[in-house]
Amino acid sequence: MKTKGAILWGIDQPWSVEEIEVGDPVAGEVQIRMETAGMCHSDHHIVTGATPMPGYPVMGGHEGAGVITKLGPNCPADLEIGDHVILSFIPACGRCPACVSGNMALCDLGAGLLMGQAISDGTYRIQARGENVIPMCLLGTFAPYMTVHHTSVVKIDPSIPFEVACLVGCGVPTGFGSSTHVAEVKPGETVVIAGIGGVGMSALQGAVISGASKVVAIDPNPWKREQAQKFGATHTYESMAAAIMPLIEITEGRMAHKVILTMGEMHGDYVEEGLILTGKAGTLVITSMGRMDAGDVKMNTFLLSMLQKTVKGCIFGGGNARQDAPHLLSLYKAGQLNLDDMVTRSYSLEEINEGYKDMLDGKNIRGIIKYTEADW
Repeated sequence: MKTKGAILWGIDQPWSVEEIEVGDPVAGEVQIRMETAGMCHSDHHIVTGATPMPGYPVMGGHEGAGVITKLGPNCPADLEIGDHVILSFIPACGRCPACVSGNMALCDLGAGLLMGQAISDGTYRIQARGENVIPMCLLGTFAPYMTVHHTSVVKIDPSIPFEVACLVGCGVPTGFGSSTHVAEVKPGETVVIAGIGGVGMSALQGAVISGASKVVAIDPNPWKREQAQKFGATHTYESMAAAIMPLIEITEGRMAHKVILTMGEMHGDYVEEGLILTGKAGTLVITSMGRMDAGDVKMNTFLLSMLQKTVKGCIFGGGNARQDAPHLLSLYKAGQLNLDDMVTRSYSLEEINEGYKDMLDGKNIRGIIKYTEADW
């Protein structure tokens, strides 16, 4: 079918909204009419080249929610036309060694996420200007329609608004799980969250729900620090350096039990800053993405070992999309997880470059693209 999509034709180029052709689902695939798409910083890493792609053009978007409109052969019996679904940016086969060991966020199918070939048959599902298009994370939610493998699809409660549902495909479980699964925040602990965007605000809420007694939010943007207080932050500071002395005071010198780095782009010197804020036997979780070609990290290894600190990496919150997405949305329905206020602004697909400018200017916690009948 012919529709439109936001295409990237090269590094540092703007998103180009133009006609695309989306293939019908083959065995194991579904076609989805998209209702909303989240505008995550990870897509901007493709623009800058921080996440290198094997070629161009690239279709953006890996957060989204919509309705199943077509089913290919051999799809799971629990998926039906009309189902409300979200897209998980990492597929989960349930059978590979990572999945069966409980690490579904590390499913072996993730090895091909940025290559573009469909899981089902190794071909491409999207074309633009007669060329094959690589969809971000084998999804490409920056289009009103998409054809994807069922391992990337999670069925959700149809009463959940699409505007918030789209966030649980990446940003919310990544941040929330950074606190609950990876950092394993416990009641009474002091937790520092550095970087208060969509992922950071979700990590903050995960720490609050886990019972942290002190939740310190760090961000250079005054508006985001103000918003963090509404979501449960007990203290806010403009930088990790500025937080050192106050943290010494409020913890009686013990520093934080857990520090979680969720800034838009990771740099090697942030590790040392984070470790300074981390107390004895504490844990530093690195959720933020850096450039794939960056290899320098600064840290004091003497203090790392002598104070028995731990540094952990984190992808997708270390969780399981099929379990975590419904769980997070149930917390939302119960009024315990604030997703409504995380959606700062809605944009049309044609306004995508404006939306990313707002993100870079620090105006949004999370911007979303909202599709209408005019798009379908």
